[in-house]
Amino acid sequence: MAGDQAKPGLKTMLELGPIIAFFVGYIFMRDRTLTVFGTDYSGFVVVTACFIPLLALATWATWRVTGTLSGMQVATLVLVTVFGALTVWLNDERFFKMKPTMIYALFAVILGFGLVRKRSYLRFAIGDSLPLSDEGWMILTRRLTLCCVLLAVLNEFVWRSFSTDVWVSFKTFGLPIGMFAFFLSQAPLIRRYGLADKGSVD
Repeated sequence: MAGDQAKPGLKTMLELGPIIAFFVGYIFMRDRTLTVFGTDYSGFVVVTACFIPLLALATWATWRVTGTLSGMQVATLVLVTVFGALTVWLNDERFFKMKPTMIYALFAVILGFGLVRKRSYLRFAIGDSLPLSDEGWMILTRRLTLCCVLLAVLNEFVWRSFSTDVWVSFKTFGLPIGMFAFFLSQAPLIRRYGLADKGSVD
């Protein structure tokens, strides 16, 4: 029982841990340069190189603890690996800055494709933890699709318009807070369409 109760907290730590580590590592390394085989790498690129295996380890640990991984977690790991590797290989931090844009854009496309087919792919991802009626799932999916589009556009604006310091803070705190605020704002919808409120109906 205690182990089951500890799983949500441990899962959250595994999800947020790499992000916080990236932020702390960047603060420590941002004014430093590391030379490897005659090539100078900025602190941002060095921290990005460390972030990839750290996220992979955290994802593996999440799977070991929970026995499952969401499509979102798998897609995030793949995109982090691809864009992180491009950042290190080409020594160009812009690729990693584009990564959140690609993640949110991909989610928006997948959810949008489901909506065109009159299906909620979000339901398949988190249905067990959030019991809603069919109508509730469709509404929530439409809203989350728009939220992902907004966050993708916002990330593009921030990294192209502001310094790396600002973008790292935005990625570490702004994007997670934005997603948390979105789901918090959906409380009225969840109360209205939650199956628990319908008793034995359905």
